[in-house]
Amino acid sequence: MKHDSTSPNCILSRKIKAGFLRVSILTLWIMTIPQVALSSTDFEPLISSKQVQSLPENERVVIDTRPSWQYLLGHIPGAINLNDWKKFAVRSHGVPGQINQDKAFIVKKLRSFGIDHQKIIVIYGDLRDKWRTDGRFFWMFEFYGFKRVGLLKGGFQDWEKAGLPKERGFGQTPRPSKLEASNINFNHNVLADQSWIASRLGSKDVALIDNREKYEFDGATPYGSSKGGHIPGALHIDWREFFSSNGNLKPRKALDSLLQSKGIQSSQEIVVYCTGGVRSAMAYFVFRHLGYKVRNYDGSWWDWSHNPKLPIES
Repeated sequence: MKHDSTSPNCILSRKIKAGFLRVSILTLWIMTIPQVALSSTDFEPLISSKQVQSLPENERVVIDTRPSWQYLLGHIPGAINLNDWKKFAVRSHGVPGQINQDKAFIVKKLRSFGIDHQKIIVIYGDLRDKWRTDGRFFWMFEFYGFKRVGLLKGGFQDWEKAGLPKERGFGQTPRPSKLEASNINFNHNVLADQSWIASRLGSKDVALIDNREKYEFDGATPYGSSKGGHIPGALHIDWREFFSSNGNLKPRKALDSLLQSKGIQSSQEIVVYCTGGVRSAMAYFVFRHLGYKVRNYDGSWWDWSHNPKLPIES
């Protein structure tokens, strides 16, 4: 005898099955959200607020690079305030701004913040900041060999707009990590210095990009550089051209169009610089996001202009 498909029991059975299917699909979809951030393969360095929230607190380190007064007024719960990039820089041969490569120092500092390679590092800053030092910290962690580092899409402003929880005050002291000096493996493929650049001047395989303001590129020295001008052959792209007026990263199509207008090709290796490797570090992040092979020149114009043997264009 055939079952009556219109009977209450069959209808209820179909509803239960359909409901179970919807719940299963929703569960699978939710589970895929954090996987973008959890995988170290093809890690996407631009992380959304929802992805950050979905990560268990013991699997992430959130770094707030804004001034301490902004941090105290409100920050992502559990975030640490790391707001001075200069604490990880040294003066070498009279040139400031160069990244510290003392492993003992690095480990001592990072360990105290609970940072290790097992955790995803999420960094955010103030979208209105002229320097956007969150970019410098992003590049710094990549140079120190960390594989899963990202910037928060839209910064803290996006977190607030999403209505996600926040906390005020100093926050809790993080539990120290077990990071060791042997865990720090410098990635020299993301760093350029004056000798590396000088040996490749004029090469079509390298696109050298000056991320300072145009008047600096043309010769002004507002930050104490030895001389004015720019590295011969450098293209000029103010790092802020990658971002909209509200501080958010422009859509990929607009970024691709900008780079094409400058004659930059995806096959080229990109080298970015500014005055001391801070503004250019944000440009470094953009190129990483777009999938380019890119290096940041940490010494930048401070370093290049300091050497009288190197050529200068103005």
